[in-house]
Amino acid sequence: MHHCMEMGMDVHKVVPPPYRSTFQKLKTKFKETFFPDDPLHQFKGQTSKKKWILGAQYVFPILEWGPNYSFKLFKSDIVSGLTIASLAIPQGISYAKLANLPAIVGLYSSFVPPLLYAILGSSRDLAVGPVSIASLIMGSMLMQEVSPSKEPVLFLQLAFTSTFFAGIFQASLGFLRLGFIIDFLSKATLIGFMAGAAVIVSLQQLKSLLGIKDFTKKMALIPVLTSVFQERREWSWQTILMGCCFLALLLLSRHISMKKPKLFWVSAGAPLVSVILSTLIVFAFKANSHGISVIGELPKGLNPPSWNMLQFKGSHLVLAIKTGITTGVIALTEGIAVGRTFAAIKDYRVDGNKEMIAIGLMNIVGSSTSCYITTGSFSRSAVNHNAGAKTAVSNIVMSVAVMVTLLFLMPLFQYTPNVILGAIIVTAVAGLIDIPAAYHIWKVDKYDFIVLVCAFLGVIFISVQEGLAIAVGISVFKILLQVTRPRTVVLGNIPGTDIFRDLQHYKESTVSVPGFLIISIEAAINFANTTYLNERILRWIEEEDEGEKHSSVRYVIIDMTAVSTIDTTGITLFGDLRKAITKRGLELVLVNPLAEVMEKLQKADESNELMRPDTLYLTVGEAVASLSMSMKNQASNIYNEEMQKQQQQQEEKPNVIDSSQSE
Repeated sequence: MHHCMEMGMDVHKVVPPPYRSTFQKLKTKFKETFFPDDPLHQFKGQTSKKKWILGAQYVFPILEWGPNYSFKLFKSDIVSGLTIASLAIPQGISYAKLANLPAIVGLYSSFVPPLLYAILGSSRDLAVGPVSIASLIMGSMLMQEVSPSKEPVLFLQLAFTSTFFAGIFQASLGFLRLGFIIDFLSKATLIGFMAGAAVIVSLQQLKSLLGIKDFTKKMALIPVLTSVFQERREWSWQTILMGCCFLALLLLSRHISMKKPKLFWVSAGAPLVSVILSTLIVFAFKANSHGISVIGELPKGLNPPSWNMLQFKGSHLVLAIKTGITTGVIALTEGIAVGRTFAAIKDYRVDGNKEMIAIGLMNIVGSSTSCYITTGSFSRSAVNHNAGAKTAVSNIVMSVAVMVTLLFLMPLFQYTPNVILGAIIVTAVAGLIDIPAAYHIWKVDKYDFIVLVCAFLGVIFISVQEGLAIAVGISVFKILLQVTRPRTVVLGNIPGTDIFRDLQHYKESTVSVPGFLIISIEAAINFANTTYLNERILRWIEEEDEGEKHSSVRYVIIDMTAVSTIDTTGITLFGDLRKAITKRGLELVLVNPLAEVMEKLQKADESNELMRPDTLYLTVGEAVASLSMSMKNQASNIYNEEMQKQQQQQEEKPNVIDSSQSE
């Protein structure tokens, strides 16, 4: 390094990181893992009274915006609340049927949870209630062991118990700051999963759309289609005609709203209008006695308590826990994704952990008030947003509208045909098939597209939960591949600069530097990839040896700029490399190890061979410049020594000649 200083070059010294105690390191790691958003920063420098106020507002977001609420905001919220209520009532009944639960449970689930979310939630646009995907998963998982037709009471008990465990799981993730767990459901996984679920849900509705009574309970393509064509004698032309007409009406209204967002009320009101029209038709023409099945009588009154129906023992407890966790993860993923989507549009922030707590608590309370799994619905939230919702009061307005329905309007649904519920479900889930997003993933990342296709095929050919499990498994396998086979590249120099880039990427603009093998490791080094890195680097060195009869490489430089962390197994990599490289007559040089990595390497380097100042540099450019100068000086010294030897030999030759002549 001193040679470069003599030539006037500015070589920066690699400074070891400042000392930090083990407690300080653990504190930092804990904070960055569980509190990356630093929720306590707003409490710094505040008075005790202000801290209590901020704490209450953090737990109950309604206290933050409630004091500034005005009649102007209420006018917007009441319009949006009534609009989403017109959508929530028919969807609630339909999704309860999708979960194989009594229709009234869907309305119960649209009453209590929105009230709780308005107090605890941090999103202004999220409309809470039952959703198709969670309903489908709950119904299909519970149906594997319990028949909803033969054991309806037990099935309902398990649905409430599963909702309770879903709420416990969701709230625990929020309290323990473990929200990163739901990030294992990648975008590709969700797109494939939802598309497959939409297909299966739509095919299952053929039971209602065709008027079939004896229909398979399996959620897979082949059993569903088999059941459809085996029961052709049960097909009802009256049901098919009504179903096709209202399905066309609903799809047309959805298309109009998608083309012209200002006409959002068309698709929002279409389900309720369809329910009213179809009910009037059945009542007027007594169609229920001509092959069209109806919902039947629904009980009036608000949610009855159901805490006594929760099952915490028995042979089905494991099923309830498994169903609760699965539906809980899906519900959280959808709810938080929807909340963040509309928050980004309106430029405000949604706290993921607070959302988990809010959704979890409303499901815990919901399980004790005859509600099943609920979360933020994309379709209702989109309508809520387009209708001009300003705060979560729109959820309260929706809940009040559902309450009025429960108290006074239940007899009106007695003649509502099941076929209209099937048509509403098909229309709702049609939006889950996102072909443009799938095509975009195909163009960008073929591996992610494979994950998407596996999720889709797994759902439609095996089952909903197995398809999801397969997709998550493939995604985790991809992560393991990235961990165990990290990206490593050989760097070359862009002539005329001190910039070094990937030789393969910049083939036309980079050249290898004579005397140097420069390698960049672009991942954390740990026990899972140490062996691979060792073998890969040594293979590069062997390739250099094979390419030259006498290898010109003198130095192996490893750029560690992208190595964020290293474990004890990873540390041994550099000791083993140095030994192997030294045997070949080469020297190992490290560039820019980060603070944590450098600290661990220093502690492990007892012989002080690995972290010598002359083998440690801040940039690749400085390392090459300094070591090139050393090589030139060494070559110059060797040349001078050879010249001196030759001069000495020439000086000795005349003496030999003179002595022979004298003789």
